[in-house]
Amino acid sequence: MAAGQEPAQPAAEGSLAERLGYLFANMHPADAPYTNAHVAEAISGNPAEYGGVGLTEQYLSMLRNGRRANPSSDVLRALAKFFGVPVGYLLGDLSQTQAERVEDEVRFLAAMRDQRVRTIALRSVGLPPEVQDSLTAIIGQFRQQMNLPPEPPGPGDEPPPGER
Repeated sequence: MAAGQEPAQPAAEGSLAERLGYLFANMHPADAPYTNAHVAEAISGNPAEYGGVGLTEQYLSMLRNGRRANPSSDVLRALAKFFGVPVGYLLGDLSQTQAERVEDEVRFLAAMRDQRVRTIALRSVGLPPEVQDSLTAIIGQFRQQMNLPPEPPGPGDEPPPGER
């Protein structure tokens, strides 16, 4: 996540509009969040990948603001595929644990947009587990010295001033 950005609130128990809002806020390239126009065009412009679903910017806007709440299963499948989440997440059909797992993965992917975080994570690949544990402990010590919480903020948590 870029400096100054806060992750959107988890939406597992919320409406379709809230779950879409969560995905739009967190699942995007590092340079900028997706727009309704971009998502609609990507889905409508790739019939082979998204099952020939026609999605307009206006309809997607209505789904996101809650004015429409019952899209076809084809639209839900296309949106789920675009954002890389199970369609059950959009339907609200996952258990709380499953939905939280999806949102944890979204949070992880959002954090990985930061090149420095990605570099640290990738450099630890292949190191023995005890070395990875040592690195985790060292990072924990740095967080403690900087008066940061032991774990980074979760989606919707206000990051401390030193993490903005």
